[in-house]
Amino acid sequence: MKLFWIDLREWDKDAATTAIESGADAIVAEKAAKVRELGLIKIISPDGDLVPGRDVYEVEITDKKSEEKAAELGKKGYVIVSTTDWTVIPLENLVAQSDRIIAAVSDEKEAETALGVLEGGVAGVLLKNSDPKVIKSVSSLVKKSGGKLELSVFTVKSVTSAGMGDRVCVDTCTMMHDGEGMAVGNTSSAFLLVHAETLENPYVSPRPFRVNAGAVHSYALVAGGKTSYLSEISAGDRVLIVNSAGETEEATVGRVKIEKRPLLLVEAEPEGGGAPISAVLQNAETIRLMREDGSAVSVIDLKPGDRILGRMEKGGRHFGHAIEETILEK
Repeated sequence: MKLFWIDLREWDKDAATTAIESGADAIVAEKAAKVRELGLIKIISPDGDLVPGRDVYEVEITDKKSEEKAAELGKKGYVIVSTTDWTVIPLENLVAQSDRIIAAVSDEKEAETALGVLEGGVAGVLLKNSDPKVIKSVSSLVKKSGGKLELSVFTVKSVTSAGMGDRVCVDTCTMMHDGEGMAVGNTSSAFLLVHAETLENPYVSPRPFRVNAGAVHSYALVAGGKTSYLSEISAGDRVLIVNSAGETEEATVGRVKIEKRPLLLVEAEPEGGGAPISAVLQNAETIRLMREDGSAVSVIDLKPGDRILGRMEKGGRHFGHAIEETILEK
């Protein structure tokens, strides 16, 4: 997730309140006490959570030497960088060398440019503007810049009963929309997109905050490029919401429900050949995957030959982190 910081060293209580309400990740201030009176948020100050000159550095890019200095400091902590004429090239060079570059910006346009540098963009932005409207617009932009996954098309080979088992409903603090859900699979190397419960049906009301994600043993993609077993996800964790275009957004988990239900095993093969993948999901008409065109299809309507969306990953995980190791999962 990209970081959204705001510079309030020139103190503005209304701007600080707006920043907190808009979901800012941190406020840069002269003193932490004023910020703490307003709410719980990370503070960058001499007496704050992150200390300038120790955890966070600032560099104005004026020439190659200052650019090299910023890259070196990026090995120690976050580096807030600004440029005299707001050129993109120095940011590109720095992003190529460090994943802790924070670009100082003054408006939404500059933030959008920084977040798109070298496709992956900077780690975050520091907004130097106390206008509440600008704070809200930049915050919204940053929160939607969660990155993009390359999705793959899979052909369904079989859908069979998997008996009874424990399945997990992940209830998030985010209202999802049609075409959004979570990436879930039996292995850490391949995932299918399980649709959120956003659609109307004759049996139960929509639950747009929920993904009925699958059996307890399943892997799910979560925040920070990691995976988690569905059984280990709990309130306060951050999971990854993925849409049919591969765009991602982090969501906070509010509750997890584990209940015994009838299950189905969905097996599919990647387009163009390759090892088959699978997912164990609840056997119910409200459980849906995503078709190639992004529309939802119920698991009870799935047939061999149907084309569905998923994600291929490099196999091998240790406590959720990708590792270089030979692991066979099947």
